Amino acid sequence: MRLLRHLTGRHRTSVTNRTLGLLLAFNAGAVNAGGFLVVHSYTSHMTGFLSTVGDNLVLGNMALVLGAVGTLWAFMSGAGTTAIMVNWARHQRLRSGFALPLLLEAVLMLLFGLMGAITLGWNTPFAVPLTVLLLAFIMGLQNAVVTKMSSAQIRTTHMTGVVTDLGIEMGKALYWNRSGTPPEAQVRANHARLRLYASLLSMFTAGGVVGAAGFKHVGFIWVVPLASILLALSLPPLAADSGRLAHWWRARRAAPQR
Repeated sequence: MRLLRHLTGRHRTSVTNRTLGLLLAFNAGAVNAGGFLVVHSYTSHMTGFLSTVGDNLVLGNMALVLGAVGTLWAFMSGAGTTAIMVNWARHQRLRSGFALPLLLEAVLMLLFGLMGAITLGWNTPFAVPLTVLLLAFIMGLQNAVVTKMSSAQIRTTHMTGVVTDLGIEMGKALYWNRSGTPPEAQVRANHARLRLYASLLSMFTAGGVVGAAGFKHVGFIWVVPLASILLALSLPPLAADSGRLAHWWRARRAAPQR
């Protein structure tokens, strides 16, 4: 329990950032791949949706433009929600600042698992089912959690950046330093970063395999174990802050209504 509190606590270290990042990369890969089997779209891939906007504006397919804009809006809304929650927790001096958005993500994933088949038929103003917007919101929510906790050093839903950084470190590792080159001028790979990026990529891929297999053979309910991981990460630190949260709630109730 103490380890779980540290993973989503206010005070960050490279070890807790890396551990939480790997767990969430697995979760993102599973949700992303499983979601593709359901909605035929990778809802963490915002570059693709931006390209969809440009392509279909030229082609005149406004339904696809509207769907892409809606997905982008949902992803950004998820990231914005994380920013609001984390900053509110900081102002309240909570130790569980990153646990709140993870708890919300777990609840939304549970709703997706229980009602995903139903929401596939719910139309929205953006010409895509509610399920697509929900998955994009979840991806934005999670990506912002890891981005904020690691000062933008770790991403869990956007593997393009991870692959790029991994390639850079591999290139530096293969670089031939000529004999006689001063140590300060030599090109050296950062092996800690190399291991981190390789691990993130591996966990995302493993999560994709597990998520795709689960959605194919089990169905929507497969997200329940994934949501349980997030609950295990978020509930212990929130329980530790229960006194502060109760005090805030009582103060809100006692405040005069405007």
